[in-house]
Amino acid sequence: MAHDEYLGKAEQIHSKDFSWSFWPIVPIYPYSQRRTIRKEVLKDTIWTFDQLQGIFYVVVPIRMTVVKLDGGGLLIYAPVAPTPECIRLVNELVAEYGNVKYIILPTVSGLEHKVFVGPFARNFPKAQVFVAPNQWSFPFNLPLSWLGFPPKRTQVLPEDSSKTPFADQFDYAMVGPIELGPGRFAEVAFFHKRSHTLLVTDSVVSVPEEPPAIIQLDPYPLLFHAKDKATDIVEDNQANRRKGWQRIALFAFYFQPSVLEIPRWSEVFRNAFKAPDHSKKAYFGLYPFKWNSDWERSFDALQGDGRLFVAPILQTLILNRSPKETIDWADKVASWDFEWIIPCHFDAPIKAQPHQFRQAFSFLEKYPSVSAGLFSSNSYPLPEEDFKLLREIDKGLNKFGIVPPAQELK
Repeated sequence: MAHDEYLGKAEQIHSKDFSWSFWPIVPIYPYSQRRTIRKEVLKDTIWTFDQLQGIFYVVVPIRMTVVKLDGGGLLIYAPVAPTPECIRLVNELVAEYGNVKYIILPTVSGLEHKVFVGPFARNFPKAQVFVAPNQWSFPFNLPLSWLGFPPKRTQVLPEDSSKTPFADQFDYAMVGPIELGPGRFAEVAFFHKRSHTLLVTDSVVSVPEEPPAIIQLDPYPLLFHAKDKATDIVEDNQANRRKGWQRIALFAFYFQPSVLEIPRWSEVFRNAFKAPDHSKKAYFGLYPFKWNSDWERSFDALQGDGRLFVAPILQTLILNRSPKETIDWADKVASWDFEWIIPCHFDAPIKAQPHQFRQAFSFLEKYPSVSAGLFSSNSYPLPEEDFKLLREIDKGLNKFGIVPPAQELK
């Protein structure tokens, strides 16, 4: 796959090109200003559009994938914020390859994906919108039209993938809905047959050792997390960007990995007064983190030379509520002959084979079979000590009956 990147030149593009006016619906960083990077991952066939999102500068990529259809036109998988910059980059492809014909919302639980679909579809009035079944909204379960989806152009993906107008080019498989008390989880994996490429939303990821390009457009979050204490002034260099990124990844997956301590708030406030930067951007000098000297071992275990895995929060709080259905889905997906995987977060494209995808779900099996990858170097579990906080959250949710308990695969 080619890796020809588009990087917008900030000096030539006004900030209004990055504007996302509906940010208060999901008020997370970078709020009203979102940059976009387009990347051609398969020449004249597949492109990714990366933006970023986060909380407390724990910023990670969020990704849309565009696929050229054989008969002309484009299919969009998991739209991102339709900023003027993003729409211009899509329209450059439209001018060369044809109109956007299909827009896919492949999840029911990801508000960070759902919120973009309606506004994105309004920019392409001829496109049909297909959404995963069993959509829901919080705090009230509202009709899709009330959530901004175009009513005359929106339809639910049929259970049978052969019933769609793009069935000759794509197969897909659904996992869920997995009931989670106040909500539910579901995801639709799409397989592009001609390019042997699998598109997924949240189910599997791979973490790059270096920070993704979209995050390096504004390195402040990377340098913020590269600090060891509030009083540090961190030089902007690639080593510190890498350090900040690796800590961000640990935050994003574990919330509080075993190599991170949270100091007392009295100490946090005391150190804040000594911090060189008391601006709002620096959270007024607050830095409530204390990393152990060997923190990199947790990242090395997570990154595992670019291995494929299921995010810890999905392992502990979601997919283990429906292990058999999840394994059946993973088996179906692994029956396709894909060579590349493009998730909506972290690294992409990932060079991977079907058995590696299947291995990622072996955490659900008490006695994984050899075919599931028990003896593969890519199938070893993540360190149990880093799951401590997630296990405590799971225990608390079960105690108060907020979510159903985990099930064992029989």
